Amino acid sequence: MGQIRVEKNVGGIEGLCVIEPAVHGDERGYFIETYNQKDMEEQGLDMVFVQDNQSSSSKGVLRGLHFQKKYPQGKLVRVINGTVFDVAVDIRAGSKTFGQWYGVELSAENHKQFYVPKGFAHGYFVLSEWAEFCYKCSDFYHPGDDGGIDWNDPEIGIQWPQIQGEYPGSGSIKGYSMIDGTPLNINERDQNWGTLDQFRNSADANINF
Repeated sequence: MGQIRVEKNVGGIEGLCVIEPAVHGDERGYFIETYNQKDMEEQGLDMVFVQDNQSSSSKGVLRGLHFQKKYPQGKLVRVINGTVFDVAVDIRAGSKTFGQWYGVELSAENHKQFYVPKGFAHGYFVLSEWAEFCYKCSDFYHPGDDGGIDWNDPEIGIQWPQIQGEYPGSGSIKGYSMIDGTPLNINERDQNWGTLDQFRNSADANINF
């Protein structure tokens, strides 16, 4: 019997999956299988992973929206400490849902995993005081192959929870904060990627994901 429940094509976007593993718990704690290739294959998910990554971030940190150009990665993401809001944006040329997004809250408590295939820009926002984020990748990271789109592009219209502020005309965090006053923490690169429309009209939009 499989140890996972998979919701496929979440948000009506083909390929995106939310995965919930079975949690076996008692008064001592719990046990879960965080990855089982056989269970994935039984659910029709045949991706192969070659690299595992882990990062830690404090409240208010937003990372994204990222993709790789020549070496796109599928990612299976989860949180082992804290809570994040994780987002994928469809950037596949010719996709009927191009530019649409889906977000899911991932936490150490809900144990949910989010599978983001190749052809999506990906990012996440830390809601807890601290969060540790883990993800499996279907290709290796290649320095210099990074691409990105502004986290706050109004054409995409991501509804980041607990963020307030008005769009300043760019990916700048100027004028934004969390509702409780926590400042946003986004590195300079992620404030200067450019809009979805700029991506649409660039050579990167023709990448064969």
